[in-house]
Amino acid sequence: MADKIRVLHIIKSLGRGGAEMLLQETLKQHNRDRFEFHFIYFLPWKNQMVAGLEAAGGIVKNFPASNNVKIALQTKNIIRYIKENKIDMLHCHLPWAGFVGRFIYMRTHIPVIYTEHNKQERYHWITKTINKLTFNKQTKVIAVSEDVATSIQKNIHPAVPVQTILNGVNMQHFVRNVPAGMEQRRQLGIDENTVVIGTIAVFRFQKRLKEWIDLFKLLQQQYPSVKGIIVGDGILNNEIRAHLQAQQMEDHIILPGLQTEVLPWLSAMDIFMMTSEFEGLPVALLEAMSTECAVVCTDAGGIKEVIRNNVDGFMLPVENWKGLLEPLSYLVNNPGEIKSYGAKARKRVEESFSLKVMVQQIEQVYATIASAH
Repeated sequence: MADKIRVLHIIKSLGRGGAEMLLQETLKQHNRDRFEFHFIYFLPWKNQMVAGLEAAGGIVKNFPASNNVKIALQTKNIIRYIKENKIDMLHCHLPWAGFVGRFIYMRTHIPVIYTEHNKQERYHWITKTINKLTFNKQTKVIAVSEDVATSIQKNIHPAVPVQTILNGVNMQHFVRNVPAGMEQRRQLGIDENTVVIGTIAVFRFQKRLKEWIDLFKLLQQQYPSVKGIIVGDGILNNEIRAHLQAQQMEDHIILPGLQTEVLPWLSAMDIFMMTSEFEGLPVALLEAMSTECAVVCTDAGGIKEVIRNNVDGFMLPVENWKGLLEPLSYLVNNPGEIKSYGAKARKRVEESFSLKVMVQQIEQVYATIASAH
């Protein structure tokens, strides 16, 4: 049998973010007879995905680096790792891992694939500048949505090929678990008939969680029994908690922090709400849809490639986030419609955002590049 194709994923951290979760979920689906997967990450304290990757057969290595400059200084050690482990190609995720991959490409000419998860317009000007200057020092680029691909073409005019491969979700795993959801509610003291509105997010500016809290407050003033759950953590944690307190919403919105296993939390939610200002193609949204949550969201980034307004969920322009109060009120008033839109959301994911299709497309990229080298 031919040797396996050895792929080394490089990513800044293995905390619970969308890109990191995808690495774990795609690894479970990959053809392990044909491919071997290695993972290098840099921030040692962001390691929530390590156990899951190793359990799925990944080989994980931490090269400690506390900031972006120190990440770049790990290039020599990564090249040594590549040689020692006979790595065939690199697959880099997010800008700073991408920069490291391009430095390695310039020194070794090993094939480098870069997955772009965000629009160029949303990056800091330094990141944008380095991205533009180095973008062609790699083999191929994967964009997670057409919105992201368009942004690359418009801002960079790349000479390397850019292919859109839509994010997917493991529908076999993300199936609503009613008993687990009820148990989660019981632990939180939430009645089974209470409408729960939730989200899962890294606490960053782009998610607009303060606006999420403000919108929930407007709804709660109309419907005092509703409960909110925001699962996650991040650099704005203290700020978000202070805002929750200032809005006197601590008794109505639960912030349980970072959760490695989110299925019980999604199963406890009836409605999944996103107020994001910008997105690539959010994995948490696909997971929520697969778990049959009714969706109410802004049309940020790749979300508009997922949700068809009034068909699979409810979606309004980014600037009109306050308008989400209307569909939220409609759903709270019509519990049967929550179930109906939850079923429609899962059907949408099944038809167009299957992880199986995503993995097949990525494996085809690997095989094509390996055969060319």
